Formats: sequence, C-alpha cells, structure tokens
Amino acid sequence: MRLRRSSEARGWSPPGADGGEATAGASRIGNGALALWLVLLTAVVVTLDAFTGSDVPLIPLLVVLPALASVFCTVRQTTAVAVWVTAVVAASRIASNSSFWGVLFLVGFTALASSLGVFACAARIRHANEVARLRSAAVALQRQILRPLPIITRQICAHGLYEPIEEDRFVGGDIYEVVQSPHGTRVIIGDVQGKGLPAIGTGFAALGAFREAAVRESDLIAVADSVEDAVVRHNAFSAETGEAERFVTALVLGFDGSDRVRVVNCGHLAPRLLRDGAASVVALHRTSVPLGMAELAGEARAAEWVAFPQGATLIVLTDGVTEARDATGDFYPFDERLGRWADHDPEQVLEALRGDLQNFAGGVRRDDVAVLVLNRPSQCGGAADPPGTTAAQRPSP
Repeated sequence: MRLRRSSEARGWSPPGADGGEATAGASRIGNGALALWLVLLTAVVVTLDAFTGSDVPLIPLLVVLPALASVFCTVRQTTAVAVWVTAVVAASRIASNSSFWGVLFLVGFTALASSLGVFACAARIRHANEVARLRSAAVALQRQILRPLPIITRQICAHGLYEPIEEDRFVGGDIYEVVQSPHGTRVIIGDVQGKGLPAIGTGFAALGAFREAAVRESDLIAVADSVEDAVVRHNAFSAETGEAERFVTALVLGFDGSDRVRVVNCGHLAPRLLRDGAASVVALHRTSVPLGMAELAGEARAAEWVAFPQGATLIVLTDGVTEARDATGDFYPFDERLGRWADHDPEQVLEALRGDLQNFAGGVRRDDVAVLVLNRPSQCGGAADPPGTTAAQRPSP
C-alpha cells in the first residue's frame, strides 16, 4: 500500500530540485540598484578624467563596468551597461575635440571590450543552467533513494533528521526506509561502510531489496536475509569492477500495532525509548553481524521483541550522532542530551538535536547523520491518515 508523505502535501522539495534554470540566470542586482551604481561610477570616472586632462585619459577605465556586470547581472542588464559605457566614451571623446581617428579607435575598443563582457555573461548563464539541470536530475534521482520525511503508515509516524557529510549531495552512506506491508510496518535504518558514490550504490542495493522483501516476506528475519543477499550480490559485482566490498550495519524493525516491536539487529546501534519524560537505551540481546557478512557468522540471524508502550517514542539512529566530536576530541553525549528532550514532541526533539549537535561539533561533520523518531499516528499532531484508511482502521486516541 502506498504511503502518505505529508511533506509532499506541503509542497516540500530539496533545494535546487525545481526551478534551477530560472534561478541560475537570475540577476543578483536589481535594475534600480544597477542604474544607481552605474551612474555614480560613471560620474566618478568622468570627473577624474576631466581633472587629469588629455595627458592621462581615464575614460577608457569604463570598459571594466561591462566585465563586472557579466559576473552578477543578466545578459540584458550587461548589454545595457555595455551600450551605456560605449555611449559615454563616445560622447566624452567628441566633447574633448579629439581627432576623428582617435575617437573611432577608442569607441571601437570600448565596443569590443563591452561585447566581450556580454558574451562572457551569456556563457556564464549557459553554464549555470547546465549545472542546474544536472543538479535537478541528480536530486530527482536521489529522492528515489531516500523519500522525504515524515512518513505515516497505519502503525507508525516517522519523523527524521538526515544530513549527509557532503553538502552538495542529498544522499550519503546512511539509509532509511519505512514500508507499509500486509504484515505491518517495516522500518530499516542503516549505515554503509565508507563514504562517497560507492557507499551510495551499496545503500541503494540494500534499500531496493528491503522495499521488495518488506512487502513479500511475512517473517522479519526473512526480510533481513533478503537485504543480506542483495548486499552480497552487489559486493560481487563491485569486486568484478575493481571496487571495494562493503558491509551495512542496520536495524530492521517490524511494527504490528501492538505494544511490542520486533527487531533484527545487524551490528547496529541500539534504539532509544522516550517514555514518561525519561530516555533509555533499549537493550538488544541478539546482535548479529552486519549485512553482507553473514558468511562469517556461525549462526543465523535472530529477531527479538522489545517494548513499545502506548504513548512512547522510539528513536533509531546512526553513529554519525554518537561519534560526533568536539574540538577537544570528546564524543557527543547523546543519551545525556536526549534525556533533556524526553518530554518534547518528535519535531522538537529533532530540532533540538540538530542545533545541539552542530554547536557541539563546531559545525564540522565527520560522518553522515540519520535519525528516525517513531511513534504512533495518534501522536503525530493531527497528521493525515494514510490513503484508504477507514474510520474503523484509524488508531484510537
């Protein structure tokens, strides 16, 4: 069943996803401000040229103005500056009783230099539009890897924080997904070994397998095994192409609407539980090896049940949070800070965590950050129901 994404209902999209070409060619200076600066600079140069006389003519310095305009303005604005400068140079030389050939040479030189400024502006905007198109395509592709949050299903409402280490990308080595299935809601959060495009490729393989298996498989362990197989196949292909093999630490969770959650831990961080104004670490007793390394384990993966009481909030995260460091090298005290926000709603928790983490690390990120805050739809503050939800299927308040 399709998921409801309330962020899309509000028109959410990543920066640069739409309208890239329009903004790429936009002027950074308004017409009024441009005209004011143009008149002022022209007056200064003309005045100085009048004082220096014919011995040191300064009027040719005006050819710098179209070059400056080509960096910040549109083609139309740059053309207007070029025409203005050429006209001012021609008028000043004629007024100074210069020789015909002198006027012709200087006006021709000014027109040529100004034209180069116009062509440079056009080339800049054309290049910016090409980059904007490529960026928009990349964003559209990356949005197919990780969907916008929050995500609402029949069993849970998932808010989240996702910040890749590379600021020019919207996807990094951390992955997450929330899938509504006939067997309840399945959630995965994971951390791919390494960074960069190879890590994104491994993460995409894991996510694709999870999306299929979450709906197909009735048992949560079988879902984890399917993702394991996908990572192994991806590693085999990577080895053939000369790339390094990678593993994925992950938590796979199954929500059936009861007061318990089934968890398969594949070498990942334990969840945190917020309940009655207190935060605690959820103890997991059956931890297996990361995805992609099952052949090294002596036993099959196992699942276990953990408590998820009514009114509680479950937080799953990657080590980009717990292993963040300050200037002295100390790790971020996540559990201590989380206890301060235990009575906050999910969006407040994420906002507080984002700001506190940035202040602690001094704005320096060393790893991708992914956090999912999971609670029941009735705790989502009036969020819309998933499509197809009937009155009988709505969670009771």
